[in-house]
Amino acid sequence: MSLFIKKPLSDLLEDVSDHGKGLKRTLTAGSLVALGIGAIIGAGLFVRTAAAAAQNAGPSVTIGFIVAALGCALAGLCYAELSSSIPIAGSAYTYSYATMGELVAWVIGWDLILEYAVGAATVGIAWSEYLNNLLVNVLHVPPIPYELSHSPFEKSLDGVHGMINIPALLIVTALTLLLIKGTQESAFVNGLIVIAKVSIVILIIIIGWGFINPANHAVYIPEPSTYTDHQGISHNFGGIMGILGAAGVVFFAFIGFDAVSTAAQEAKNPKKDMPIGILGSLVVCTILYILFAHVLTGVATTEDFRTTGKEASVAFVINKYMTGYNWLAQLVTVAILAGFSSVILVMLLGQSRVFYSMSRDGLLPKVFSDLHPKYQTPYKANLFILILVGLFAAFVPGDIVGDMTSIGTLFAFMLVCVAVIVLRRTDPDLPRQFKTPLVPFIPILGVVVCGAMIFGLGWTNWLRLIGWLVIGFIIYFGYSRKNSVLRTRHMTVQPEDPKPGFIEE
Repeated sequence: MSLFIKKPLSDLLEDVSDHGKGLKRTLTAGSLVALGIGAIIGAGLFVRTAAAAAQNAGPSVTIGFIVAALGCALAGLCYAELSSSIPIAGSAYTYSYATMGELVAWVIGWDLILEYAVGAATVGIAWSEYLNNLLVNVLHVPPIPYELSHSPFEKSLDGVHGMINIPALLIVTALTLLLIKGTQESAFVNGLIVIAKVSIVILIIIIGWGFINPANHAVYIPEPSTYTDHQGISHNFGGIMGILGAAGVVFFAFIGFDAVSTAAQEAKNPKKDMPIGILGSLVVCTILYILFAHVLTGVATTEDFRTTGKEASVAFVINKYMTGYNWLAQLVTVAILAGFSSVILVMLLGQSRVFYSMSRDGLLPKVFSDLHPKYQTPYKANLFILILVGLFAAFVPGDIVGDMTSIGTLFAFMLVCVAVIVLRRTDPDLPRQFKTPLVPFIPILGVVVCGAMIFGLGWTNWLRLIGWLVIGFIIYFGYSRKNSVLRTRHMTVQPEDPKPGFIEE
């Protein structure tokens, strides 16, 4: 039987109508822009900007943000078409199952674990960094020892080796337990967090502009070289490769924009509102990101971000260089901790939904779709995700998991772009509330730009992605292919059945 057996679109759309899951169209273009800004601004900006400046591009990290935003815009237009055509839970996993078949759907579902699970670990590690900053600079108490707040693969500038990142593990555990209980974020509280995040970015830009040292921007695009950090990891620094590498690193700061595309079914006028929502939110955030990175790299030096300013970089810059604004550093620390907690919760929730969808399809064990008898949440999936995310958060360095998240998401975006081209050819008459313009040019350009960022992340990250996919193939051919619900249904369909519940190519 073909590895590319597809889920029929008619069955997917019928499931929606049967269960009354049609969504009310209430969102305007302005609402979608606001939704996108709230989803985009988060952990990546406050953590990955300094990492990209230190390891890859120096001040030209601002150009990296432009490249990353372009890749997101191209993929976002493709996401918008698919989400308006296939309004089913599961995101890119479901889109791939319907357009490119089961094997590709498995690959992208497995790949989404890198976006959600490993992404949650990345933010958990960043949360740990800012917690220590809170203890020292806000509460004025001793920090958690380096050994207990860092991976065993990390060592401090004075040679102390980490053992386990306990704060990162604890925050992931606490938020997982909240998800199991079914506790949801209040819209009011979430709105306050979004306002706080945007306000902090604007405050830092306005106040920090007066502290920019022109000498730090004298060489805006450094000459190409190789930078080896104190952990012994080599990075392409400067030049085109440095900018592409920086784009791949800061790409993490844009993760979440696809929340706009998933709201296509709720837009009042999708053909007009979706491109405005996607591109509008990306333009606003990109402008804020460029100004923020320009200020950050102008106030502090690249060497700062390689040494004492590597962790909790934003608070470090304010405390060291912005005299008289220690209150801002304290405010930043508290607000970032709250914002990070919100991001971790959303990522853990997203991961449980992917596991739930794959389990319902038989590609993962049924246990992952079992619901709690009282809370009606997929608690077993959440507990397994806790183990997976907890191991990454406790024992893997933040730079590594951050780059794994970026490369996994970029790969998923490439498959989404390809899915648009495939679906246009295989089902041209499918009703589409929004159509990606200039197909196949836009999707192909999306593949090229996202692929360029993957290329810029370097061979070590390629190997990690390949290793992750190899593990996924072992699971697929060892378990998933044998237990696929779609394949089981295919084997029970009689040859004379005029409408078999499958499509095979």
